Amino acid sequence: QVQLVESGGGLVQTGGSLRLSCAASGRTSSSNAMGWFRQAPGEEREFVAAIDWATNPYYADSVKGRSTISRDDAKNSVYLQMNSLKPEDTAVYYCAGRRSLVAATTARLYDYWGQGTQVTVSS
Repeated sequence: QVQLVESGGGLVQTGGSLRLSCAASGRTSSSNAMGWFRQAPGEEREFVAAIDWATNPYYADSVKGRSTISRDDAKNSVYLQMNSLKPEDTAVYYCAGRRSLVAATTARLYDYWGQGTQVTVSS
């Protein structure tokens, strides 16, 4: 069993920055692909960013150039640095992991999920 715990969400003004963290524990490999998704009220869960075993990053167009995903395998952690935040970035952000080294942009391909952390961007 794998547990993912997110932290770092909060309330920030337009143009501000946040750094989300996700710590993994349990029966997981530190090299597995990890991802971030988000879900706004009334919307479907959408892909934000992912990182594979070789630390290759993948981003949704909506956050590309404003966000950076990274991982620290020694700490079994993955991070999402978000800059130039906009009100449309407001959502619950979820960390997700795969039993695979290969990153994916589709939520159904992820095997375990965190509880989510709220990000609210005020205008």
